[in-house]
Amino acid sequence: MRKKSLWTTLLAFMLTFGVLAACSNSTAGNEAANNTGNDGKNNDQEETDPGVVNVYTARHYDTDDAIYKNFEEETGIKVNVIKGEGDELMERLKREGEATEGDVFITADAGNLHKAKEAGLLQSIESETVNSNIAENLRDTDNKWVALTQRGRVIVYSKDRVDPSELSTYEDLANEKWKGKVLIRSSENIYNQSLMASFIELHGEEKAKEWAAGIVENMARDPKGGDTDQVKAIVAGEGDVAVANTYYVGRLLNSSDPEEVKVAEQVGVFFPNQDTTGAHFNISGAGLLKHAKNEDNAIKFLEYMTGTDAQGAFAEGNNEYPANAEVEASETLKAWGDYTKQDIPMAVLGENNADAVKLFNEVGWK
Repeated sequence: MRKKSLWTTLLAFMLTFGVLAACSNSTAGNEAANNTGNDGKNNDQEETDPGVVNVYTARHYDTDDAIYKNFEEETGIKVNVIKGEGDELMERLKREGEATEGDVFITADAGNLHKAKEAGLLQSIESETVNSNIAENLRDTDNKWVALTQRGRVIVYSKDRVDPSELSTYEDLANEKWKGKVLIRSSENIYNQSLMASFIELHGEEKAKEWAAGIVENMARDPKGGDTDQVKAIVAGEGDVAVANTYYVGRLLNSSDPEEVKVAEQVGVFFPNQDTTGAHFNISGAGLLKHAKNEDNAIKFLEYMTGTDAQGAFAEGNNEYPANAEVEASETLKAWGDYTKQDIPMAVLGENNADAVKLFNEVGWK
């Protein structure tokens, strides 16, 4: 299959040559302007210079860099990458305003994408290709952003101390039987904010607040660290269950570090709420920047990133669930079995964010 051969190519690229990020914005254009094409036309003519696309991204994965490289090889369009944290990049874009060189913004979580939209940083993506690649519930209601990958926020448990038959729902983690056994990140974490936002959408604020208060009562320790730290804390015996994103477990299982693999092999992955609302899934995604100078190239880039080749590479290289329904998940993710997802548009996770933060503060979730 085509996507398999692309993944092989990308993997070879990452292992053999490494990845070049944060390239110059001008080199490709200057070289093209000083050369004459084979058709006798001067390459400073716009139609013979494929130009650049400038990508501001909060994703920091070798897989992404390899996908950018393949896009360059297929289109001739130079990808200039500017990396940073999501909030940091949004602040930079606000400062730059109309003078920005940015064309595309990529970040994790629908909540962050909503923030970028509300800040007036994005414009509508006008592309039938993107719309056909990605289902409507994985796109902004105004097409200001589109999902690139999906990740489930699931229950991770100790295989030694927890029988998976004891697990059922997120709500059950607030049950007294889990007192002192629950590990989870801070309420400042956008993943938890979006999980809470989904509860508000599905159950209303009162029940969402009750759940959050119950989790605070059952925490094994004050929240600290990232999702990987929660998984490692299970193995260290600090708690029995954790709430974490699937790709963190997948990354540990496929790590080149034997100790990380050993950690992952001692925990199980459970998709909660399969008989009720379904498991919470979130996304990473991309938006077309409002003041993009290379809009046509940015659209081509987004079409490529949502297409089957790039989506297959995301799945195999980073153990994230594809956003394109035509692409299969990695073997690691398939091994965890089938699941049902929450049936809510990703956009509501951002729309309910402020209420989620308010409820966390009210129950004292640090």
